Amino acid sequence: MTERLYLYDTTLRDGQQTQGVQFSLTEKQQIAEALDALGVDYIEGGWPGANPTDSDFFDAAPKTRATFTAFGMTKRAGYSAENDDVLAGVMNAGTSAVCLVGKSHDFHVTTALGITLDENVENIRATMAYMIKEGREALYDAEHFFDGYKANPSYAIDCLMAAYEAGARWIVLCDTNGGTLPHEVHEITKAVIKAGIPGDHLGIHTHDDTGNAVACSLAAIEAGARQVQGTLNGLGERCGNANLTTLIPTLLLKEPYASQFETGVSRAALAGLTRLSRQLDDILNRVPNKSAPFVGASAFAHKAGLHASAILKDPTTYEHIPPETVGNTRIVPMSNQAGQSNLRARLSGAGIEVEKGDPRLGDILNRVKEREDQGYAYDGAQASFELVARDVLGQLPEFFEVKRYKVTVERRKNKRNQMISLSEAIVVVKIGDDKKLSVSESMDASGTDRGPVNALAKALAKDLGPYQSIIEDMQLVDFKVRITQGGTEAQTRVIIDSEDGAGHRWSTVGVSPNIVDASFEALLDAITWKLLRDGATPA
Repeated sequence: MTERLYLYDTTLRDGQQTQGVQFSLTEKQQIAEALDALGVDYIEGGWPGANPTDSDFFDAAPKTRATFTAFGMTKRAGYSAENDDVLAGVMNAGTSAVCLVGKSHDFHVTTALGITLDENVENIRATMAYMIKEGREALYDAEHFFDGYKANPSYAIDCLMAAYEAGARWIVLCDTNGGTLPHEVHEITKAVIKAGIPGDHLGIHTHDDTGNAVACSLAAIEAGARQVQGTLNGLGERCGNANLTTLIPTLLLKEPYASQFETGVSRAALAGLTRLSRQLDDILNRVPNKSAPFVGASAFAHKAGLHASAILKDPTTYEHIPPETVGNTRIVPMSNQAGQSNLRARLSGAGIEVEKGDPRLGDILNRVKEREDQGYAYDGAQASFELVARDVLGQLPEFFEVKRYKVTVERRKNKRNQMISLSEAIVVVKIGDDKKLSVSESMDASGTDRGPVNALAKALAKDLGPYQSIIEDMQLVDFKVRITQGGTEAQTRVIIDSEDGAGHRWSTVGVSPNIVDASFEALLDAITWKLLRDGATPA
């Protein structure tokens, strides 16, 4: 018989404390809808009244299956719960659940709050009792609990018991500074349960300052806690919070958790986890962490020749789960270290079957190695590698021919007498018997210059005739430049990451002494790969 484990997401609050992250109202709404579709049990929307965006978000709260939760703090000393205007702002958000943070470390009570230990306990008790009287599901976030327990265990427990006995549904143990290790979390959580708070009323909230947030969360669950809090992609202050994109698949796919617990996330929803992770990065305009467990682009990448050979025989030799379980894909990168095992595995993944011993395999390897000597890097540009292989195998159709292109960069004053840069690109392509000329500028709708590569990309994708419907949902999401040689022999390598509306992501590479030429080559590969994969018919 399985036990229910509740997932509590704090991306919209803790995630917003990440340096450089500031959600707009629309973005918060998009993330909340995605979290609800995933199947988390609680969505913490933020702190009503703390800032205009959070207040507007609660005013236009999305209708979710998940319990929508407001965050705040316990009442202040000298105020009743009914008359504390800060607490009133949280209550006025009208959510069915309210999570309130309160001190549980004696040092913070006397130093940060400047009140007595008894006053703090009474603040916790009175606040939770008020929540219950108002018909709200009450959660008490015991801030600095683990540090407080280690300093003064009886007082830390007193704080928890005050909330629990007043009727709080969840008592959340917080490792606020992120310095507690997994074995300590396990022991202390056990002690809390022994002190009288049942595990099915305990939650765990960890930070990743020692890289142990996920391990500490699992330790608390093993000790008996039945709610776990975290954020998508591990967003959060300092080093981040427990990463739900790691925790959720661990709980659903790994023993003993998979057999012991039931969550609100279905296997079908789990298969969308990689896409959800990248959706959040797109919203934040961040480059996804390729090395992220489960959802990273390199999570199922096999570069070593021996590994690739074994993967061909049985993927379980070097994969702990099938990548499609979390919506990811297997990658066998190509590089000048590759052998034929890597090559055949990579070709097979692209739908290209070549018999073992086929002499063309050697031709492909030679082409890859020659081009990598020139500065190309197919390890991180799988789509360009596939095009190279298809070209050698005679399987690369010519969808269009670029007859010429030109990019100009102008420095001039605008109407406000400010010096600005403006790039203009002209691209002429031949599709069948038709020639098409496209012109585009680098200025976006807000009047910001996006540079010559942006102008070139827009011009190239502006009018490709019969292929336009295939490429219209395609966008450039990352652009990396590296100088591969120094001095007068310098070569510029450009790697472009592209994505389409279906969530497919692919990388292409271009190399040239000229950064614009290198960029254009990578752009051409990106569009050609998209046309090839979507089944376009050459004109």
